[in-house]
Amino acid sequence: MPLSKLSLSPAARALLPVRLLLAIGASIGVAFLLVMVLYITDLGLSVWDRLQRAPTTFWMVYLLILGALSAGGAYTVWRVFRWGRPVEKSRTVAPPPDEATLRRQLERSEAAGVVVHEIRQELEELQRRRAAGEIVVAVFGEISAGKSSLIRALLPGTDIAVDVCGGTTREVSYYTWTSSAGDRLVLADLPGLNEADGSLDRLARDEALRAHVILYVCEGDLTRNQYEALRTLVDLGSPLIVALNKIDRLAEHELALVRARLAERIGEQVEVAPVQCGGVEEVTRIYHDGREETSLRERKPEVEELRGALQRYLDTDPQVLDALRDTAVFVLAQQKLDSAVAEHRRAKADAIIQSYSRKAVFGALAAVSPGTDVLIQGYLGFNLIKELCGLYEVPAREMDMQRFLDLAGNQIRRNFNLLLALVGNVFKAFPGVGTVVGGMMHAVVYGLIFESLGKAVARSLESRGDLVSGPALRMFEDNLSEDLEARARRLAQLVWTRQREGTSASAGTD
Repeated sequence: MPLSKLSLSPAARALLPVRLLLAIGASIGVAFLLVMVLYITDLGLSVWDRLQRAPTTFWMVYLLILGALSAGGAYTVWRVFRWGRPVEKSRTVAPPPDEATLRRQLERSEAAGVVVHEIRQELEELQRRRAAGEIVVAVFGEISAGKSSLIRALLPGTDIAVDVCGGTTREVSYYTWTSSAGDRLVLADLPGLNEADGSLDRLARDEALRAHVILYVCEGDLTRNQYEALRTLVDLGSPLIVALNKIDRLAEHELALVRARLAERIGEQVEVAPVQCGGVEEVTRIYHDGREETSLRERKPEVEELRGALQRYLDTDPQVLDALRDTAVFVLAQQKLDSAVAEHRRAKADAIIQSYSRKAVFGALAAVSPGTDVLIQGYLGFNLIKELCGLYEVPAREMDMQRFLDLAGNQIRRNFNLLLALVGNVFKAFPGVGTVVGGMMHAVVYGLIFESLGKAVARSLESRGDLVSGPALRMFEDNLSEDLEARARRLAQLVWTRQREGTSASAGTD
């Protein structure tokens, strides 16, 4: 059929130029690719021919250059593909504090007004123990795990109170023990963890960290609380033996499984010693005539494996044990110092925030013309942040502080009318407020804003060590609505009292 007589739809006729262009482009691309292949082949054969005639030295240099370029290209490709992926930061573990550094921090903190009496007592107790030269073994564990029973098994004839109800040990008791090799040491019987009120947990943990070796007494597999307590001790590097009590309840294969589980959860470096602390057991005797007689008899303690594990630690160089004990005590003292500093800063920050909140309230009341209150609050807000940064020893640039205040101002504008409405309802409880209620309402709102802003900044500085705008602004918005009505009443009472005092003073002057 002649081409002129072909019947094509309008859409097909419209696509003909596009298809023609695509066909031409594909043909040109294939031709260009063939030319490039021929050119590269010719170039490669030419280079190969020249290299065959080149000396060995040239070959070596040429191969080194090719290797370096290939390695650089591979590294570049790897970095390109890695770009944008989250990179896991390696966890940097801070080195344990040394005594000289700790004492310098102690002096500086005391000069700043931090109460450091407890930390000084910790270091003095360490000095006393160093002078005594005693090896202390702390018997540590949860309530009713059998700590006192274990000490009685290690020290036959020692008068130790043991109660099946648990919680018998309410303070730290010390017992002197001489090992089979003649080593003299002190066993510290500690209160059980997780008692009804948990008031003795800190006493037990602190004393455990002061010891050379820790015996952690438990039954069977670890609970979550036990695992966390053990993990804390392991991370501090304290020599640790897990005394697995009441092994008579477990068969051999069950005991092997429990030991494997403990090693898996705590670490292979922690020694596990199964023990049986003695006590009494019920025995039933059956006579030939069928009669049964039940009696109680003493169960023989089984602590030899534990004695062996302890002896291996005692055979260690005493200086190594002393160094491990000292490090644990320094970490304990550092934790107490950090806690004391944080508590001191919180109290100071709260005092600063309340001071600036009152200044904001009185500044708004003292404003003599429209707009002056805004200038006063801006000046106070800048100085509030500056003073809090100084308290937490965080360097802050003026530009960053001003930017944060500008962002906070946007949030304030969104909430200002709502706060005014709430404060207006609060003032309805005060009779005879009169025409000055507008200025008084603004004063209370500014007080609420400064309280919320100061708390958000202080929390950011404490938790992050910096003034991070995003989280701090979210905390600021949350703080604005937290316990809002009670705070508004308190500030309204302050404003009402101040206003009445000012009115009385004016009347007296007239």
